[in-house]
Amino acid sequence: MTFEMLKKALCDAAAKAGVTEYEIYYQTGEDISAETLKDEISAFSSSVGGGVCFRCIVNGKMGFASGELLTEQAMEDLVKSAISSAAAIDSEDEVFIFPGSDHYATIEKGEVALLDPFTIRKTALDLQKATYAASDEVGDGTQCVAVSTTASVYFYNSHGLELHNTVGVSGGYAAPVVRRGEEAQSDFEFGVGASYEEMKDLPAKAVAAAASKFGAGLVPTGKYDVVFDGKQFRSILSAFSDVFSAKAAQKGLSLLAGKEGEVIASPCVTITDDPMREGCPMQTSFDGEGVATYTKAVVEKGVLKTLLYDLTTAHKAGRASTGNAQKGSYAAPASISPFQFSLNAGDCDEDTLFGAVDTGIYITECKGFHAGANAVTGDFSIESAGFMIRDGKVAEPVKSFTIAGNFFELLKQIERVSDTVKWGPPFGFTNFGSPNVLVRQMSVAGK
Repeated sequence: MTFEMLKKALCDAAAKAGVTEYEIYYQTGEDISAETLKDEISAFSSSVGGGVCFRCIVNGKMGFASGELLTEQAMEDLVKSAISSAAAIDSEDEVFIFPGSDHYATIEKGEVALLDPFTIRKTALDLQKATYAASDEVGDGTQCVAVSTTASVYFYNSHGLELHNTVGVSGGYAAPVVRRGEEAQSDFEFGVGASYEEMKDLPAKAVAAAASKFGAGLVPTGKYDVVFDGKQFRSILSAFSDVFSAKAAQKGLSLLAGKEGEVIASPCVTITDDPMREGCPMQTSFDGEGVATYTKAVVEKGVLKTLLYDLTTAHKAGRASTGNAQKGSYAAPASISPFQFSLNAGDCDEDTLFGAVDTGIYITECKGFHAGANAVTGDFSIESAGFMIRDGKVAEPVKSFTIAGNFFELLKQIERVSDTVKWGPPFGFTNFGSPNVLVRQMSVAGK
């Protein structure tokens, strides 16, 4: 069933049931991936999926139903299920079917196509071969992956608002295990590309990063000037991203409630949410409620300019939605989430950033955010590893220390940021990025 056929069946079923305010969200997607182990393909998968979500307002409540069976009878049943679900809603929040924004950005895209199985397999094997070739210390457990995915979203509602977006991304990663005597180290490098040639630098980078950890020592407990690698600071930004949600603020779950327009960070901190970031393959001009997305400074030169809003939270606050209601899938309810969310780059290169530290720590690994970070209070205690900084230069590796602090205080303590943002792999339409960040006198628990 095409989207036009599906739309007609749902509109007819809605009219038959007397529903006048409704929304249709239809999503399809394809994924293909290959994993390696030693010099062979160890796993290969290919899938096609999708489904439809129908939302409707009945007696002031928002009903919701979704499914994958796309027949006329299934569409009638979907409308009936959504109507029934509305009767079970006890929230008093006002709900909306959005009439449409004045303007939607035009996204200029190249061809969005799923890679073929031969290319996926070859890319994974080429990455694996190059990873082993990067060093004779690369051993068992080394793995490489190539992946390609596409997704299409079709949106229609009873106001006549009709929107469509197709996205796709291909990429891969190298994850070497490097052994030296009895010691083993590992690392990980991800890249976007449609072939090995576009990602051929990943294996050598990952192997070099893993090998640099050999012989790591311990750090005495104390306070240190710290440079966070951008990969790690984006993880911190991700772990605490919900504090920028208007829903969290209105529920008393964010300490940023009521602080729009106030200074919450260092003057060198600007945090941007950019759904149309140049070069990003996962761009979208509308959110899960049909609201136009746009580039916005969430924090600008230390000042909190806006929280992230959907239609309901915006109505409560007496302002417009920021277009941040995302659907993780066709079956998921829309929830507030950032798109391309990053701490903006500064104006100093990495050598200048490290040069500002006499003795400190360069943090290149953080883990345990699920247990060590409290998004409500902002407190964190994270197991870390990295390198000492001595006389402005990266020195010997160090491991098994814990950094502790508070996210809201950390934003105020950032002294400098480097001039290059490091982006992570996308998770749907959400991605996080950060440059390297210098923070003075952080608490470090070591030996």
